[in-house]
Amino acid sequence: MNATGFEPAPDQDPATASDPGRIVLLTTSHRVAPGLLSWPAWQALHAADRVLCADGAHPQLPYLREAGIEVDETSPTAEELVGACAGGHTVVVVATGEGEPALTDGLARLAGSGRLRMPELELLPASYDLPGARLLDLVQVMDRIRDECPWSSQQTHKGLAKYGIEEAYELVEAIEEGDRDELREELGDVLLQVVFHARIAEEDPDAPFSVDDVAGGIVAKLIHRHPHVFGDETADTPEEVKAHWLRTKAMEKQRTSVTDGIPLGQPGLALAAKLASRVRTAGLDVPLPKGEGIGYELLALATRAEAEGVDPEAALRAAARAYRDAVRRVESGG
Repeated sequence: MNATGFEPAPDQDPATASDPGRIVLLTTSHRVAPGLLSWPAWQALHAADRVLCADGAHPQLPYLREAGIEVDETSPTAEELVGACAGGHTVVVVATGEGEPALTDGLARLAGSGRLRMPELELLPASYDLPGARLLDLVQVMDRIRDECPWSSQQTHKGLAKYGIEEAYELVEAIEEGDRDELREELGDVLLQVVFHARIAEEDPDAPFSVDDVAGGIVAKLIHRHPHVFGDETADTPEEVKAHWLRTKAMEKQRTSVTDGIPLGQPGLALAAKLASRVRTAGLDVPLPKGEGIGYELLALATRAEAEGVDPEAALRAAARAYRDAVRRVESGG
């Protein structure tokens, strides 16, 4: 045994000494429960001549040993690993979270030197992240921040409300500007608000709920409101989908007025357009209220825009951006 604690391979049979063997670098995801490995990974582990792992606290080790796999807790150099494979041996390296960069860099240098006949090197993912797996990381990070950050640990739903509004507006701006990098970032900021509020909600003494409850609620709602996807109903056009949605929503909410559920605190043009949309969808004949002043004129414009399929808020923002550009041209003397 050398200074690294690595036991070199015994002398090999001359008949197989020329075979450089095989190295399998086994990677796992910490977002998947330990022990849930792919079938090719289990096959490689059971067939290996040796299984090595540099991290004695690796979460997979108890499960590997329970399955009868002997694991050496050692961290060989690249040269030592190549030597252990000589003679046709297969060595599986259970990678740590960092992916063994020192070892792989050393193997790359050896291969580039041309001094040794290198073993076959295979990267074998033993467990894969499912779509959405990074959301688990976000929840874990938020848990730690809530526990350890002096500012975050003191926040409340009311205190964070203004940030939710700001982030929503910044998301809309990124969409309208067409900046893909900015869109990705702003979506993350909005997602943070959801996870932050859900984390705070866990601490409520009377009616706690978690991010899993939030996700479970919206999953159930989406399935229920899409019977043409998850049920027996059919919908071949966007209009039929919207009709399904509105009918199901009405049954869920049991509202007495088409105006129920419309937040009055939203921007005025959006509020007016939403009211007009509800009235039009319900087939009601409701004349606009009579009055003088800019408010009633804006109400009429917002109602007209909605009837023509135009978002009055977006239209006004586009015009305002054009106005901003004009101001800048004048300021720059252009």
